[in-house]
Amino acid sequence: MARFLIVEARFYDHLNDMLIAGAKAAIKAAGHDAEVVTVPGALEIPGAIALADESGHYDGYVAIGVVIRGETYHFEIVAGESARGIMALTMDGTPIGNGILTVENEEQALVRADPAQKDKGGEAAKAAIALLALRDRWS
Repeated sequence: MARFLIVEARFYDHLNDMLIAGAKAAIKAAGHDAEVVTVPGALEIPGAIALADESGHYDGYVAIGVVIRGETYHFEIVAGESARGIMALTMDGTPIGNGILTVENEEQALVRADPAQKDKGGEAAKAAIALLALRDRWS
């Protein structure tokens, strides 16, 4: 049994709840355990994962959050930099599933977050599980 940490940037509670439900269900279905920690925003997710990974308490990670385009350039910065940080950690061998939604509006987010529809939280968890299996295979 592997131990996964779900790191969420809680901004849209109802959307995050769906993403986390999907991630937890996928992790449990695979026979693993999950814990959830909350950070202020999507930009803090890679830092939290890096700190948690240094502890050695977790085998893999799932990043959860929702970034909805607004009227300013802030959307591009948050979406791009959170993805860049996660990718950098992944390239260093940390198994991470990226479930941070970057969408135009709440309607798109609802469809993607809902476990009964696109289940992006569950998909992110499955990606983390797959990356952990590959790391273990090649270690």
